[in-house]
Amino acid sequence: MTLLQFLRHARQVHLHFLSGALSEPPVYVIGNPSADLDSIVSAIIYSYCANNRLPIKSPRPHIPLLNLPNFPAGTELYRLRPEFSAALWSSTNFPALKTEEKFENTLQSAGNFLREHVMTVADFAQSLEDQHVWKQILADATLVDWNAFPRPSKTDKGSGSLTGLSGVTFRTVACIDHHVNEDSMPSIDALPERQPMIIQPGPGSCASLITRELRQRKLWDANPEMVQVAKLALSAVLIDTSNLTAEGKVTDVDRMAVEFLQSQIEEQSQAAAEAKGDWDLEAFYKSILHAKQSSLDLLTMGEVLDRDYKDWTETSQSSGKTVKMGFCSAVKPMRWIVQKADGPEKFLDSVRSFAASTGKDLDVLVIMTAFTGTNDKFCRELFVSVMGDNEAAVKGVKSFVEHSSHHLGLIEWSPLDGEDIPELTGDCLSILNEDSTLWRKLWVQTNAAGSRKQVAPLLRAAVAKL
Repeated sequence: MTLLQFLRHARQVHLHFLSGALSEPPVYVIGNPSADLDSIVSAIIYSYCANNRLPIKSPRPHIPLLNLPNFPAGTELYRLRPEFSAALWSSTNFPALKTEEKFENTLQSAGNFLREHVMTVADFAQSLEDQHVWKQILADATLVDWNAFPRPSKTDKGSGSLTGLSGVTFRTVACIDHHVNEDSMPSIDALPERQPMIIQPGPGSCASLITRELRQRKLWDANPEMVQVAKLALSAVLIDTSNLTAEGKVTDVDRMAVEFLQSQIEEQSQAAAEAKGDWDLEAFYKSILHAKQSSLDLLTMGEVLDRDYKDWTETSQSSGKTVKMGFCSAVKPMRWIVQKADGPEKFLDSVRSFAASTGKDLDVLVIMTAFTGTNDKFCRELFVSVMGDNEAAVKGVKSFVEHSSHHLGLIEWSPLDGEDIPELTGDCLSILNEDSTLWRKLWVQTNAAGSRKQVAPLLRAAVAKL
């Protein structure tokens, strides 16, 4: 079965499950709420290889579920995640294994194709409504690229619901992740036999960990159809590690994954009588990188902030007050984001509106940028803003700055993308730096290895230890 045949079939299995036509319930494979390329790809490649092969004693269908509560698959998904469309197209159309699987990487063609081949949380919610399913549903899930539900069960560890899908309770039957352990997963003894419970911070890409696990469990088959899966996996690993060049993010797990995936592509392509010269790793990487770097151009300011977003709530040990922190990641510099908002004042208006929007209600908003600056240097910036009158939030942020500035290399902001923009220099810079109740600050982060995986735990710990 080709990758695209599997994806199309998985959507049909989902509908059969809701109609009560399946003898065995499926396992939904769910990535984290940022729904970045690594999360999406991890869910798809794991689902493909584990489908009807895991759990060992009672193999069941596996269905990848993209964790996007507000966007159905289709043109909106293409607009929001063009790098995923580029990766899927590059992985399955050179060559297409079936004539009916050809599509163009354009808004209309790819949008129509995505609508038929992938499923988001918004699609799941819509299918419940379409099939008039009003009762609470219990479903099994494998979590990839995260290890905690946003709405955990109070009584059953490892169970919970997703934002936008409160009518479904998911029960964890496996987990593979490269983030800090949130201590929300069940023990391995509580899982079906030999199901993975791998939480290993360090590797730059979760797809690297999944590739390793699939190989070790002998779930990675050697056949020409796996070339598509290998290319898709490779897209996530290369993007999350900047083609294995990201300082502090690349581990042997990532290097071994790239080496293995490349070998699979070359060996199986040759076995299928395809010319080895048709495969160009560098061109493959650059095409997906370009799609990612251009991904914010067609979005609104609210969508820019929400595109790669995660939040956490911590409770101060001394005061008992809670602080909700939202972290937005962007692939453009702050200069670009502020210009898109039409200046620093309107940027702050957009930030306030986003933080106060339904479902957010943030006490602290963090924007982390990661982009290629002058001389092709990888750069990061950090913007932190307290959003309301919450003393615990202000104290927590100040404690974070005091204890983490040196580690993260936080220095006074200046443009890193080769342009001196008046809107973010001189007097206007003071608009994004305010030492008052609504405390906010913009820095250059010279420790470019410090991604959200490192920064979020530091701020969370600073709040919790108050």
